[in-house]
Amino acid sequence: MTGFVIEQPGILTTLQDAGRFGAGRYGLTQGGAADSFAYQVADLLLQQQPSCQLEITLGGLQLQVLQPMVIAVTGAELPLWCDEKPLGWWRSHQVKAGQRLRFGMARSGVRSYLAVAGGIRLPKVLGSHSTVLREAIGGIDGQAIKAGQFLPVKARQLPYCLALPKTSWPDYAAPLTLRLVPGFQAELFSAAQWQQLTEQSLTVSQAADRMGYRLQAERPLEMDAVSLWSEGTVYGAVQCPPDGHPIVLLNDRQSLGGYPKPGALLALDAARLSQRRAGQVLQFSRLDPAKLAAVRQQLQHDWQQLRLELYCC
Repeated sequence: MTGFVIEQPGILTTLQDAGRFGAGRYGLTQGGAADSFAYQVADLLLQQQPSCQLEITLGGLQLQVLQPMVIAVTGAELPLWCDEKPLGWWRSHQVKAGQRLRFGMARSGVRSYLAVAGGIRLPKVLGSHSTVLREAIGGIDGQAIKAGQFLPVKARQLPYCLALPKTSWPDYAAPLTLRLVPGFQAELFSAAQWQQLTEQSLTVSQAADRMGYRLQAERPLEMDAVSLWSEGTVYGAVQCPPDGHPIVLLNDRQSLGGYPKPGALLALDAARLSQRRAGQVLQFSRLDPAKLAAVRQQLQHDWQQLRLELYCC
């Protein structure tokens, strides 16, 4: 077994998979790829089950390939070179031993994904490779990737490469509407507060990372003083603190929270949010829980259509 050697780790590169589930009772969060769609497409391009991948935040990663392998790159669009040859995005590539992969800085979006056919092979912690820096768990010693580290790969060769048509690439600069499903605390919010929450524009603040995104409201919600017990948090939950600026909880969120919550986002929309940068504008839209079955059916249909769109390259 051989693999990659990290020469430059970039701004922030971590090992991620689908997430660490069932560990909340230990006070641990789920981790996992922030953009689950880009993560899943990377494995789809390699025709494999969910694997351990590199999540590259904003770019700057450089690594050396130690054996022939097939890789796939998705997510935030950034320049990518194999030695001096530019490589395309949202597709798989065959690379040779001794070649260097170099990632520039992202032009759109925040997080990119590098997957390899056969997967990066490291021990799991509580059933997952996912790195959560705040908890110092997963990945390699619970830390971000560092220069000089070796990442073992059990390479699997493929007879062809696959690509996703550019018409199906996500547009991370496009306006984003976040579908918000009311939760059991929805009644704590008046009709006027719901209207204020869903009918105004919100701006991604500088406080945006894998833990969560704080959104700057044009008109902060006027929150009544409410005494709540702290309780377990869920992915995509929207918290409304006293300052009236909503916070969307993401993969590395704290396991407990006590702010009032009108509900939670659809998982796909929370993943889309993770690719937005500070200053981008978005909006909430209230989604009737009775429509969730239809939404789920449409998402399954869209995924099957995406699979059919892949082409050999």
